[in-house]
Amino acid sequence: MPISMMWLPRRSSQFHQENSVAALGERWRRWCLRLARHSQRQSLRDLADNPHLLADIGVTREEALREAGKFFFE
Repeated sequence: MPISMMWLPRRSSQFHQENSVAALGERWRRWCLRLARHSQRQSLRDLADNPHLLADIGVTREEALREAGKFFFE
């Protein structure tokens, strides 16, 4: 092996750190999205008993309950 190859700086740890930060940011974004979905579905569940409010948003009671019944990660 040539000597110049032995002394090349290793940048893999720097790339690993950058990728870890990006992955952490992506996980945080997904968690916030799931939390927002959960909150919206709870609100939709509360609206399911009021036909006037459902008519305002253009959703039937069955559609509202079907959407509200989904898990937060769907």
